[in-house]
Amino acid sequence: MVSQASSEAPVPASSVQIPSLPGLGTTWYERGARYWLRRVLSGILWLAVLVFAFWFLLGVYVGFVSGMSSTARTVWNSVLAAASCVTVVWGWVAQRRRHREALLNPPTPEQTRQAKRDRARRNVGLTFAGRGLVLLAAPVLPALVAYAIGEFLAVLTVRESAAEAGARRWLEKHQSGS
Repeated sequence: MVSQASSEAPVPASSVQIPSLPGLGTTWYERGARYWLRRVLSGILWLAVLVFAFWFLLGVYVGFVSGMSSTARTVWNSVLAAASCVTVVWGWVAQRRRHREALLNPPTPEQTRQAKRDRARRNVGLTFAGRGLVLLAAPVLPALVAYAIGEFLAVLTVRESAAEAGARRWLEKHQSGS
């Protein structure tokens, strides 16, 4: 029979279970072939989603500019090309700043799972609201898409996500028994 005092002792390092992270499972711990395969496949999936969205939004944008004269369309497209160059860099920088801030105080595995659930609930409402906003934003869609591409590329190129850093800290804390 186990005494009360022994049940309150710190958990030995060998019995601490590696937390599972959304999208990565437990592969983040050893960062082997399965980890990189998941990261690459996730990147390809998100790239496919972004390409589909870009294709759809390009159709909306072409419908918007089709009513312009050729001179106005050339000027407008030139302005949007310059704005898109600026917003792709802006998206990259903004995402890198958010990532750097998140690494300073990374979430625990439970906070990561809760944030994912919260985003899933919130995204349903944003999807319906976003449909009308696409029509309103049609004149500047290329710049908005460029911002999203900048953010996407910044997310793909980080070495370690904030969720991974938080899970590592949580695991180290629980392995040391404090």
